[in-house]
Amino acid sequence: QVQLVESGGGSVQAGDSLRLSCEASGGRSDGYALGWFRQVLGKEREFVAAISRQGGSFYYGDVLKGRVTISRDNGNAKKTVHLQMNSLEPEDTALYYCAADPTSIGAANLRYRDRITVWGQGTLVTVSS
Repeated sequence: QVQLVESGGGSVQAGDSLRLSCEASGGRSDGYALGWFRQVLGKEREFVAAISRQGGSFYYGDVLKGRVTISRDNGNAKKTVHLQMNSLEPEDTALYYCAADPTSIGAANLRYRDRITVWGQGTLVTVSS
């Protein structure tokens, strides 16, 4: 059974940077694509970024465009994905969720919310002006 555990959220000032991490366990031993969504209070969950199993291809959503980088570490039984966010704005305040479809090795499918079958518990990012 796949489990996703996020870390790195917190409260920052506008213009600051923040790095989120998600540790994935379980599922196929050679890994799978991982991604991030976010949900602003009162709005739908929206796609932020996704990265393929080997880390060679990635996609970014319209949110945080030009201010975000996704990367991953594949070591041993753990698979970790990172989301580096720069120049944060108050509008980036949201719950950030790690996401996976353990059957996907490419990142393309993770752009779509209905293709996600495993979600993390979410980590809160608060950006104040």
